[in-house]
Amino acid sequence: MSQSFPLSKLSRTLSWVLLSAIAIAVLLRLLNLSSREFWYDEVLSLLLSTGQKGYYSTPKELPVTLADYTPLLSLPVENGIGAIPATLKKLLQGLAAEPHPPLFFLGQHLWLRLFGNGVAATRSLGVLLSIGAIGSAYGLGRRVLGHYGGLLLAALLGTNAYYLFHSLNVRMYGPLLLWVILSAWAALELIDPQKQRFPDKRHKEGQHSSLYIQLLWNLVFIGSITAGFLTFYYFAFFIVALAILVLWLDRQHWWQHGLRFMAGIILMIPWVLWGTRQQLRNADLERFGGTQTWMETVGRHLEGVTQTLGIHLVLGDWVTSLPLVSATIAGVGAIALLIFCSIRLWRQHHYRVLGVALLLGIFPLLLALMVDIVKGQFTVGFGWGRSMIFILPGCLLLIAAWIERTMGKWRPLAAAIVLGFYLIISIGDFTVRDRRMFHQIADIIAQEPTTPTLIAMNSQAWGHVLRLAYYIPPDLPVTLLAQSPAKLAPVLEQTLTNQTDNFSRVLWLDSGDPVWSEPETEAEKLKFKQNIQTALMPQYKLVKTQNLLGTMDIDQFTVHIYQQSQR
Repeated sequence: MSQSFPLSKLSRTLSWVLLSAIAIAVLLRLLNLSSREFWYDEVLSLLLSTGQKGYYSTPKELPVTLADYTPLLSLPVENGIGAIPATLKKLLQGLAAEPHPPLFFLGQHLWLRLFGNGVAATRSLGVLLSIGAIGSAYGLGRRVLGHYGGLLLAALLGTNAYYLFHSLNVRMYGPLLLWVILSAWAALELIDPQKQRFPDKRHKEGQHSSLYIQLLWNLVFIGSITAGFLTFYYFAFFIVALAILVLWLDRQHWWQHGLRFMAGIILMIPWVLWGTRQQLRNADLERFGGTQTWMETVGRHLEGVTQTLGIHLVLGDWVTSLPLVSATIAGVGAIALLIFCSIRLWRQHHYRVLGVALLLGIFPLLLALMVDIVKGQFTVGFGWGRSMIFILPGCLLLIAAWIERTMGKWRPLAAAIVLGFYLIISIGDFTVRDRRMFHQIADIIAQEPTTPTLIAMNSQAWGHVLRLAYYIPPDLPVTLLAQSPAKLAPVLEQTLTNQTDNFSRVLWLDSGDPVWSEPETEAEKLKFKQNIQTALMPQYKLVKTQNLLGTMDIDQFTVHIYQQSQR
């Protein structure tokens, strides 16, 4: 499957372009380790990774000291090394109500023990794994397309805006791609091992070396499919794609491949029997369903596929700041590009390369879509396409194959155009869009650090509560009253009636997305806000209003600063 090209001026130009793009991709990850605050799901990952989820309680109708939540976001105090198993047990128990397997959280837990819970330290594990994935993409691309094809795939993956975001996101989606790429690379190495000829006197040593290499690839394959499934359950779709790939390319040795898959499945069984069964009992699968007409159902499925491809291959995390129709438009362009690449490869008789790319990219997406249709669910487009992130390397491999195998002397230009587009999108994302809302809240409070302050927030969402606890220093006298929008005004009024002398300042934190409790109509929103103003006005006067903007709706807040009126 490999193809080599003579080292010419053209090849040197292409190498320079690709290596430069890879270097920039790595640099972008390092420079942006702490350029943004944790977003909602990241702080939940931190809570789960500390093993202290069981100690979290939703704020009640009485104010609570905000600093009481802060210790939950770092490792618990342990009396000696013998207490570590108890913490790990609590971590696994905390995952029983979550929809994700344990490997990512166990890895982050180990990382917390080594480097602490700072933003850069916490994200650095994902960045290191993403650099490993970029290096592995070179290996996969070289196996399919040769040396320059490997560099091109690594550069495309590294500069892709969607993967850059997830590389810097304390969630399981970014690390998953390492297992996706390694498992595909190992499968191809096992399907078509490179033949090496040795002189007679070295024949025996060569045989031993070949056996060791084969053993290594077996371990990589088995370990990768196990790790992938224990990182994200939807990796099962990719495992099916790998099984079809090995049957297509190496049906003759089906039983050896079957044993490898079986070994990986056996390693998954302990968690499946204990953790997955509990998670299924606690799963909220209704949120993926919906009762609609036949036409609406078809339209929603098509929209999910189109938007997913548009976000993965074009927009990246920019989609969180843009109307969803932009993802649909981008998706139409992405689909057109993938079809064009496929036609070009087919016409030039690159059937095997085309088949590998489609099986690794498009097939798992279609398989997930088919399961959605059968089950009456809509998971393909969930979370801006992150549930389908495992298709990204295969889709990029298709684009790399088009450039490497069909563009001829125009390869450097084509590669530079695509990589330049990705770099513009990626660099723009992390330079134009800021996310420092909770730092601003902390700065407001720190202006009068000794003033007793009540934060009244119209959301009980734990992602909002925990971010307040993470970014506001625990030594500041801050109390939190967090309620749903409908309940905040009466509870706040009762609190101020009973404890007016305890709070010289009130920060009314109005969340643009309270999560699970958002008012249904604009009239309700206005009514709830007026009720809060009424509850505050007798004892407090408004001195400042400040909008806090982030990179997604869940980051949007308005803070109203009230000072106690002089009596």
